[in-house]
Amino acid sequence: MGLSKGEVNMIVDTLRVFVTVAEQRHFSKAAELLNMSQPGVSQHIRNMENELGTKLMLRSPKQVKLTEEGTILYRKAKQILSLYEEAKQQIHLLHEVVTGSIQIGASFTIGEYILPRLLAKFAGQYPEVDLQLTIGNTEEIVAGIRSNDLDLALVEGTVEEHPDLIITPYMQDEMIVVAARNHPLAAAAALEPADLANQNWIIREIGSGTRAFSDHFLQANGLTPKRSYVFNSSQGVKEAVSAGLGIAVLSRLAVRKELGNGELCELAVSGPAMKRELSVIRNRQGSLTLAAEMFQREVQERQQAAEWTCDLPELADHL
Repeated sequence: MGLSKGEVNMIVDTLRVFVTVAEQRHFSKAAELLNMSQPGVSQHIRNMENELGTKLMLRSPKQVKLTEEGTILYRKAKQILSLYEEAKQQIHLLHEVVTGSIQIGASFTIGEYILPRLLAKFAGQYPEVDLQLTIGNTEEIVAGIRSNDLDLALVEGTVEEHPDLIITPYMQDEMIVVAARNHPLAAAAALEPADLANQNWIIREIGSGTRAFSDHFLQANGLTPKRSYVFNSSQGVKEAVSAGLGIAVLSRLAVRKELGNGELCELAVSGPAMKRELSVIRNRQGSLTLAAEMFQREVQERQQAAEWTCDLPELADHL
């Protein structure tokens, strides 16, 4: 005998409550997120424990901790909920409706200078999809994918290969050395990398893809900064460079507006163009909802149509 619609919904709801409590490690926080009463949340957990005949959670006044059995259920419950959502999306597609939510992660350069325009276009095409964006440095975003807190992420620079990750490059990003207009090096028609020695450098924090590229550039050219100043965003780096605090390696995407209005200038350093990969990453163990699949397809189609580069001047005007 099959399950009724109400019974299916009850099972899904109970699993969703269990996963939320497990992730929040607190009943009251989970109740708040789920818009439920705390006794209602507790009842769902008791029902689940009675059904399985085992203790799933260890409760204390400060937090909730999963038992070994609870950990097993948590992993499977995440998969079940993901598959259920995927099935709903595929059914909705039969009626030409893409719904659901996507947790998208992005490293700073992409999140601040590329993704807003893409999200705006995607939201216009699929208004029923709830888009939630998390911006952090590359290391933080990769961690979010591995923990399944994020469905998809767009990151800059080299991502270390890992069995949990599917890494798909989608475009190249050019890195350049920038300085304030009145910097002593700004007037030089041509510079060798060695000319950048003994300079103050403005760099990003450890874990950033931009920081990794800067470190590689300095090491590859045998450069030791006179002094380093660390900022945790590209915007902070740009402001410091503009104020004359030092020079920096940044994405051309991030400084297009400042180069255009003369606030910053590109130093004419000899050598091949400095490129790095931008990639889409996802967790190999998870299954994408239809909405997430459509978003990833949009990223790939824009890359193939070269819209990323042709839209950049207009994009910069909107930042």
